[in-house]
Amino acid sequence: MKVQALERASAGRQTPEDVCAEQSVAEPDARPPELLSGPRAAGELGLRRGEFARAVQLGLVRPGPRAAGGAARFTRAELDRVRAGEGYPGALRERVETVAGADAGARALGTGPSRFTRLARCGHLTPVGYRINRYRAVVWLYLAAELREFAAREPGMLSGAAPPEDREMMEAKADLCPRRWRGRHVGLLLRRTADPWERAAVLASVLPEQQVRQAVPDPAERIVLAALAPPPPYGHPQVPAAAAVAGRLLLAEPPDEVHWYRTSLDFALTGARGRRNSTGERGQSNSTGERGPT
Repeated sequence: MKVQALERASAGRQTPEDVCAEQSVAEPDARPPELLSGPRAAGELGLRRGEFARAVQLGLVRPGPRAAGGAARFTRAELDRVRAGEGYPGALRERVETVAGADAGARALGTGPSRFTRLARCGHLTPVGYRINRYRAVVWLYLAAELREFAAREPGMLSGAAPPEDREMMEAKADLCPRRWRGRHVGLLLRRTADPWERAAVLASVLPEQQVRQAVPDPAERIVLAALAPPPPYGHPQVPAAAAVAGRLLLAEPPDEVHWYRTSLDFALTGARGRRNSTGERGQSNSTGERGPT
């Protein structure tokens, strides 16, 4: 292309300046973008580790290509995009701020702990994360901004008698917190990928092993799904006793919830297998919305 451009310039149809301009368009800089580790990206955004992890979880900071070992990396262009957001950095910190437990949640909501507990267990509030305390009890985390928005949107829920549906659920000792959290967790993971096998792996990760074996009888496909399975969420404990408690939160339990994810997995696998057959993807072996079932 460069030789042809110079020949046209010599024939009087282009000036040397035109040639240079053409080369700047035809041969762009092919250098790969600079990729930063998670800790460095957090530091450049002025966020603490937990704040940064929550921003990534919520899709406020989008990871770039992963490192060879699988660790997330972030482009400088993405950090520049985040910094250019309105109200940065205060607005970003407000969006990722969390409160833990009923007492802190009640203060953010402007009500009492017992009412907060009822609203959470009856599914009116959705946790964004969890931690396991020293007594091996689950402490749910909530986005402070969402609690404030709920208080402004539903002031009638903060006082007065509970509706009949809530009273029935509390009498039955129901607790929708784990289920609501799983729906949010799966939805956020699905939003981060368009790859059909990765989406299937997300759905398989919340199903009991027996359900996965029934849905995926091919061992080679199960290996693919296991390799693509998402890691435990940020804050998942490493101590075995606490990890065992937290591990139960990762799997669907009520029959109707299991059925919902199983049906979604069947649908995702149909699409993934069809794409493999047409393009050869994941060829070693013969998607849903933001929230899961609530």
